[in-house]
Amino acid sequence: MPERATGKSLLYPIFLCLPLFAFFSSLFIGPFHISPVQLIDLMASRILGYATDYPAVYSTVIFQVRLPRLLLAMMVGASLSISGAAFQGIFRNPLVSPYILGLSSGAAFGAALSLAFLPGVSIQYAAFFFSLVAVGLTYFMATANRSTPIVSLVLAGVIVSAVFDALLAIVQIAVSERALQSIVFWIMGSLGAASWSKIYSASPLFVLGCTVMFLLRWRLNVLALGDEEARSVGMNPESYKVIFILAASLAASSAVAVAGVIGLVGLIVPHMLRMIFGPDHRTLIPLSLTFGASFLVIVDDFARSGLGFEVPVGVITTLVGAPFFAYLLRTVRSGGWE
Repeated sequence: MPERATGKSLLYPIFLCLPLFAFFSSLFIGPFHISPVQLIDLMASRILGYATDYPAVYSTVIFQVRLPRLLLAMMVGASLSISGAAFQGIFRNPLVSPYILGLSSGAAFGAALSLAFLPGVSIQYAAFFFSLVAVGLTYFMATANRSTPIVSLVLAGVIVSAVFDALLAIVQIAVSERALQSIVFWIMGSLGAASWSKIYSASPLFVLGCTVMFLLRWRLNVLALGDEEARSVGMNPESYKVIFILAASLAASSAVAVAGVIGLVGLIVPHMLRMIFGPDHRTLIPLSLTFGASFLVIVDDFARSGLGFEVPVGVITTLVGAPFFAYLLRTVRSGGWE
């Protein structure tokens, strides 16, 4: 037992620092070769304001292609992971993901509606709006007599997801072949269209949602014990359910709106961390931020460079995450939940 505790204490700072390693190593990955010396010189020139002799393409590759994509990947990975950890704590179930309340289905319908019939409406804003609409409908359906049972939330989420999936199917049938391809590609989840504007627009909600979950993370430990136990220590479980659902939905919706539906990140990352470090959300929430960011950056590196052509990152997260998750589930007793 002491050896296990020592191992965890050594791993904790390593996992917290992973984003730094993933970020700087990923800046060199890509078909356009840039050496460490060139990269440092370019970064310093941008910060200090002096001129360099490098062709303009060097600056374009670093500051307009790789840097925004890396930052967006980190933000999306962190958002989905911390939201998944929060939802798993609220629902007291390791099989829960940020999409449990219909968020992904609502976002997909909003994006499809924008691509097919509302060309003047931003895909990002339409996806974000309908993702929150789906979550709101789920919570409204599940609430009765000022109480929101977990089972009712799950069932309502299934119903809302099914409705938005049906609406999405109708849109896909009605659109042209070109629009259908765009819809399908968006649903796969991709970071290929990363830009500074997407980062700026999604950052406020990402920061707000993650900050709330981080500051109140210890209360997730109480919610995970059940409503009766929460009331016995003087905590109102319904109020904190609303706070965490809203914060997690804001963070996850901002991620889905800019990157599409990226599967399994919000499910496997917090579950993997729970297997290693245990179920204490005081540790789990910050680690979900850092490891989730690193995980998606590394997966996106492979998605854009590993096969010689770019693959939607949502496809890679599923192909890589599913077998690894199955391996952990079979080798770690109780899945780290109990």
